[in-house]
Amino acid sequence: MRVRLARGLCIAAACMALAGCGATTGSLSDTLGFSKTPAAADANASLVASAPAPGASPIGPAPGLLGSEPNDELNFGKRYFAGGNFGMAEQYFRRAVETHPRDAEAWLNLAASYDRLRRFDLADRAYAETIRLVGPRVAILNDQGYSYMLRGDFKRAREKLQEARAKDPANRFVQNNLRLLADAAVHGKAVE
Repeated sequence: MRVRLARGLCIAAACMALAGCGATTGSLSDTLGFSKTPAAADANASLVASAPAPGASPIGPAPGLLGSEPNDELNFGKRYFAGGNFGMAEQYFRRAVETHPRDAEAWLNLAASYDRLRRFDLADRAYAETIRLVGPRVAILNDQGYSYMLRGDFKRAREKLQEARAKDPANRFVQNNLRLLADAAVHGKAVE
């Protein structure tokens, strides 16, 4: 019972930490896996435990789109990210962009992983590649704004988030990040 309660609390904490970044609406929806139910999260935990090494192909080349197979690099990366293991998530997302260099979702997830690892130089490159592939969409601008908040660069964070809000004024993730930015600016420290 205690293990199940601890696991549930960890999952809830990871979801709350992710609420500030990532998810969006539109064609890159569900980018960081926010639609998972607790039951699905428990099932995913067992899949992650049996995940192959990031350098090895989980099943072999996926015949369809990246992310269409439950055990491809993109989905393993999402599971590790949701579990707070950003190092393993980065390895899977990096493998995903190496095998599918035109997949914007993989690039965006790779950028978010680099942000969490505080490798902002690499995150900037991944964001730039994502924008090159699909243009400056709301999800990307939102994540870039969050990235700048993590760095403590509130001016650039505000610019990116306002640009995202101009494209989609009702987007709740952008609104949440703007509130988070206002709170961080009042306290004068970067978001953690």
